[in-house]
Parts: sequence; structure tokens; C-alpha cells
Amino acid sequence: MRLDKYLQLSRLIKRRTSAKEACLAGRVQINGKIAKAGSEVKEGDEITLTWGNRLTKVKVVQVPLRNVPAAQAKTLYQLLEETTIRTEE
Repeated sequence: MRLDKYLQLSRLIKRRTSAKEACLAGRVQINGKIAKAGSEVKEGDEITLTWGNRLTKVKVVQVPLRNVPAAQAKTLYQLLEETTIRTEE
């Protein structure tokens, strides 16, 4: 499954276009490497996402074949780390 589609289905990012923009900006990594929106996501992959002032690291548990209900979306990944990034002002 494409990375941008997975991020949207898992509800890590609200819209697929936003997921694509995050990939283009280099804010998404798969297994430590910057990933494109069309990169293939497999079970066991670690996705690191820098979104806003948050750094989120998840492990892909399941890749869905189609849309999933919101209640089931959190079962698609295991949260490994979530931190707030402080910005110097």
C-alpha cells in the first residue's frame, strides 16, 4: 500500500493530500530513510512522522485492504514514541 494512503487510513494524518505534502517536505521516514508518498508500506515497517510540533514513531502492525472504521484505525499501528518538539523563539 502507498505510504500516503496508509497515513490517511490509519488516521495518523487526516487527508491523503496532506500526507503527500508531508512526504514531499521530507517529514516522513520509513525505517530511518526519507520516504516518498508512493513508497510501499509493509507490516513491520517503522514510520517516523514530524507533523506540526509533534514527532510520532509507529510500527506498522497491519496493512488494510480497504477503508477501515475510525475505531479500528488505531489497531493498524503500534505507537512507539510520541514527543513534542520545542521550537526556539
